[in-house]
Amino acid sequence: MEGVLPALIVGLGNPGPEYEETRHNAGFMVVDAFLAQLARSTSGPGVTRFAGRLYAVQFAGRRLNLLKPQTFVNESGRALAAARRGLGLVPAEILVVCDCMDLPVGRIRIRPGGGSGGHRGLESIIAALGTDRFPRLRVGIGRPRPGSEVVDYVLSRWAPAERSVIDRVVQAAAEALTVACRRGVEFAMNRFNGWNRTREAPEEKAEKA
Repeated sequence: MEGVLPALIVGLGNPGPEYEETRHNAGFMVVDAFLAQLARSTSGPGVTRFAGRLYAVQFAGRRLNLLKPQTFVNESGRALAAARRGLGLVPAEILVVCDCMDLPVGRIRIRPGGGSGGHRGLESIIAALGTDRFPRLRVGIGRPRPGSEVVDYVLSRWAPAERSVIDRVVQAAAEALTVACRRGVEFAMNRFNGWNRTREAPEEKAEKA
């Protein structure tokens, strides 16, 4: 993994206005924030490709692709497999951004690979790619209260008290993507895996493309 820079960032989420700003759409939110940090409008000129919405940007002198699958989270692997073939990538060049119930709200974590942790979107991707050796950035959404349905929880919108926290988390995750794409996933891990909502972002600010 060391020395391999992401060529494709994939934010997981469900398409449609009824799912906007829900917990399961944390991946979409981070990709939108990353594009905004690059002064690239999320509404514009993406193209429909690989069963998703594809954005191509110039980043640090090279082409960087961002994909928001339109397959629903549980079938994300279909879009990832198509993008891998179409762009000629190896799994280590694909960085997936998704929500994570095992992390509390206010935390992010980057890993170079590993299991799905029960996340159906990651399960679909692992099955489609035939490997779990692709980097991922997880955004903590916490767990539902005992007795609550997991599906209802992940498809719910953020509570008003969480809104300012998740806004900061999404921005930090977007900064982490910038660092990963410029310096590598391992470098981003070392800088951001200790980040939480009670701390400022690392002292060295992420450079803009």
